[in-house]
Amino acid sequence: MFDPNQSSFWIIFPAFFVLLWLFILVLLSYTSGWRALSQRYRLEMPFDGEILKWQSGQMRWTNFNNCLKIGAGMAGLYLGIVPPFHFFMPPLLVPWNEISLSRRKKFLIEGLRMELGRDLKIPLWIRFNLANRLHAAAASYWPAETIG
Repeated sequence: MFDPNQSSFWIIFPAFFVLLWLFILVLLSYTSGWRALSQRYRLEMPFDGEILKWQSGQMRWTNFNNCLKIGAGMAGLYLGIVPPFHFFMPPLLVPWNEISLSRRKKFLIEGLRMELGRDLKIPLWIRFNLANRLHAAAASYWPAETIG
């Protein structure tokens, strides 16, 4: 057992905490589907479009509550994570032709489900108010399906 009065405790505990934090973020990148998306849609240059920070959404079983950066532009849907939660989750740009839309209800809250990647079909669920802001930013580039 560690004694907080020993100097080694103050070295080991922060290192353990940092390693645990990084492990959890790596695990979330896999369980959410972010890792799979990043292998195909990793953003390589600055995004040209509107980015909304501190947003919420859900990918698979992973909730990104108030840590999601999401944007829309001519090239596609931008997804990022705010620091310090972005480790192992690089910014993404999914082209509009790789996204399908459908209405979904989660716990009595209506929202929009986006399937990201024609082959991957990673689900991203967002609320309609956020979807409407993205739709406005994307203008005519938004996928043909309507959101209401």
